[in-house]
Amino acid sequence: MNDVTRRDAPQVPADREPEVETLLPPVDIFEDGNALHLVADMPGVTRESLHIEVDNNVLSLEGEVRLEMPEGLTAIYAEVRAQRYARRFTLSHEIDAEAIQARIDNGVVELVLPRKETHRRRRIEVKAA
Repeated sequence: MNDVTRRDAPQVPADREPEVETLLPPVDIFEDGNALHLVADMPGVTRESLHIEVDNNVLSLEGEVRLEMPEGLTAIYAEVRAQRYARRFTLSHEIDAEAIQARIDNGVVELVLPRKETHRRRRIEVKAA
């Protein structure tokens, strides 16, 4: 068992910002006939700290988790640090970047990347002669 009150435990200077570790969030991508659906796991990220943009057909997904020191307390040992999530995807010319939708719920980010109308799967009706 760790003894967190030992004097030789690693010290965290109170005046130093914690290092921010950048992680690749795990992502699942699904598709239906009209869109791709991207689901990214970014625990601790809120709507306010989430940044999503498309620039030159590159989709960037970034979020940051900041852990604040509780008021009146001084850190003597810290393993939990701030984290940054970042992931980039090159979009196909089939994706309508102007119509991308995003939502976040409890650190799970869901994006809908619709296909352009000209690239959507459609069923062709066959008529009898």
